[in-house]
Amino acid sequence: MSGGAVAGPDGKLRCPWGLSTDDYVTYHDEEWGRPVHGDDALFERLCLEAFQSGLSWITILRRREGFRTAFDDFKIAAVAEYTDADRDRLLADEGIIRNRAKIEATLANARVLAGWSAGELDKLIWSYAPDAATRPAPRTLADVPPVSDESTALAKALKKRGLRFIGPTTAYALMQACGLVDDHLSDCIARGKGR
Repeated sequence: MSGGAVAGPDGKLRCPWGLSTDDYVTYHDEEWGRPVHGDDALFERLCLEAFQSGLSWITILRRREGFRTAFDDFKIAAVAEYTDADRDRLLADEGIIRNRAKIEATLANARVLAGWSAGELDKLIWSYAPDAATRPAPRTLADVPPVSDESTALAKALKKRGLRFIGPTTAYALMQACGLVDDHLSDCIARGKGR
């Protein structure tokens, strides 16, 4: 899909991926690209983007409530206290993606983040938001990069601070989902609603 915005059943133009399922329409219109703040909220997005690695986002989106239940709504303090028994519980939980490496990275990342001061994760992530004025609106999906200099630097900074399972592509997906960049296409109805 390298085309421009496409008219949906309601006649409104959207990014083509945002029309592939009803779940995506809602996610695209109401959530993707809108600013997300707060350490726990950003921890959730970091975790879900890591779990998405190698999978379709719709797989994660449809299991998001299962993830939230399994991981105590991604409260860093709670997940940081998880034990081996919790890890085993998660590995048996059919409501999530049962990938050992991703589960262990989530638990390890929570332990690291539990040692940070309040607001520190939010401040760090948002410090890598590029100036919107320097980024032209993409006209087609082909104009949307898979990584950026900022996402590469963000991934490096998070790794340096001890976080696992985050690379430049995952960091860029996080930046898109959490509104650090607006990659809605230029003709999309959701363009500019995030900032």
